[in-house]
Amino acid sequence: MRRLVIPAAALVSLGTWGGGAAQAQSLAPDWSRIEAETLEHYQALVRLDTSNPPGNETRAANYLRDVLEREGIAVEMFALDPERANLVARLPGSGARRPLLLMGHTDVVTVDPTRWTHPPFGAVREGGYVYGRGTLDDKDNLTASLMMMLTLKRLGVPLDREVIFLAEAGEEGTTRWGIDFMVAEHFDRIDAEFCLAEGGSVTRESSAVRYASIGTLEKIPRAVELIARGPAGHASVPLLTNPVARLSIAVGAVAQWQPPIRLNETTTEFFRRVGPISPPNDARSVADLLSGQPARVDAAIRYFQENVPGWAAILRTSASPTILQAGTRTNVIPSEARATIDVRLLPDDDPEEVLRQIREVVNDPAVEVRFVNPTGRPPGGSAIDTEAFRAIERAVSRHYQTVTLPSMGTGATDMAQLRAQRVQCYGIGPAIDREDGPLGFGSHSDQERILESELHRFVRFYWDIVNDLAARR
Repeated sequence: MRRLVIPAAALVSLGTWGGGAAQAQSLAPDWSRIEAETLEHYQALVRLDTSNPPGNETRAANYLRDVLEREGIAVEMFALDPERANLVARLPGSGARRPLLLMGHTDVVTVDPTRWTHPPFGAVREGGYVYGRGTLDDKDNLTASLMMMLTLKRLGVPLDREVIFLAEAGEEGTTRWGIDFMVAEHFDRIDAEFCLAEGGSVTRESSAVRYASIGTLEKIPRAVELIARGPAGHASVPLLTNPVARLSIAVGAVAQWQPPIRLNETTTEFFRRVGPISPPNDARSVADLLSGQPARVDAAIRYFQENVPGWAAILRTSASPTILQAGTRTNVIPSEARATIDVRLLPDDDPEEVLRQIREVVNDPAVEVRFVNPTGRPPGGSAIDTEAFRAIERAVSRHYQTVTLPSMGTGATDMAQLRAQRVQCYGIGPAIDREDGPLGFGSHSDQERILESELHRFVRFYWDIVNDLAARR
């Protein structure tokens, strides 16, 4: 007889052990052991400095490769730059249904260590939290995806869908190294019917769950530059052609620009679902918005702008001035002044038409208005009436006992490139306290953190979704 060796790391609750898929299917995860290993991998990944720039994502890809290959999971590495590798791992399915893609990015935004209480790459545990850069963006999804692969393999779960794990580089502003490269050169290795990635979260307030936001759509970021030019001169002699003055007027006009509001399937359903669970003033304004009556709609928009700006931002194309550049000396009128505007287009906007409208708002032939980059992220969204969205809703109800809100992100994720290839992508994430952001504990902040208990609940939530979608029926 061959001796069956089950390593301590095989995180399963054995109960009765037999041969074949049917018996493996009856095995249940041993969550206490899974939580211990989740934390181990999570801390190890957070401690890897993959700040972008420069990235160095291969550090994380190598770590993941070593863990996966020890379990006998097939791994491939793809890279435009050896230091910025993307990892693809897969578990075979019967082919009865098209694959499921699990995605997380390995890079993080840069840090100023002097502003951190805990070392930004220390993964320090304190007061029930783990602190560090990437704890929320995106090494939580990265670790959860890893744990899905390990647990499916260890339990021998029979799969109707191939499950693919993509750990991608360059999400934080340098997508050519990651998702752009993978879609252009290796799409056959990640092609799937459904994808789960970042771009959603569960909102807590005063430690109580309020709702779960699932990313189904996102606005399209495009940077617009305003350039005012005119003759330089001595500042002691004011000039009507002063580029700084002309630029200031143009920037102010763009900042005040209010394009028409436009609801889509996702935002309409979002407001229909969020209204009944909102505080009275919010609920009243949601009802005003959905009434379609112009005066009530205008009142709702004003209320959102003052009290819930995130809701106002998903109603229309937006423009936020972010960078100003002009002058070198106090006593010199410069010949050129520049401003950068962060424009977030609605998914069905025509970019050139939006640029034309901004030029019209600026209304000054001495101010050039142009896109900083010739192209942007592709448009596209994911449907609400799908098997995947229903599976997510069931898992939300089971683990968080709250309502599921389809949401349009005002930020950007790498789901955009996959949606353009007709992959139905859904953004999910762990529960986060609404109070954390204003206190400086959110993504990209100087004290980024996650509750350990919510990381573990997220992994269980993720497990139910993956099994619902991929396990043999």
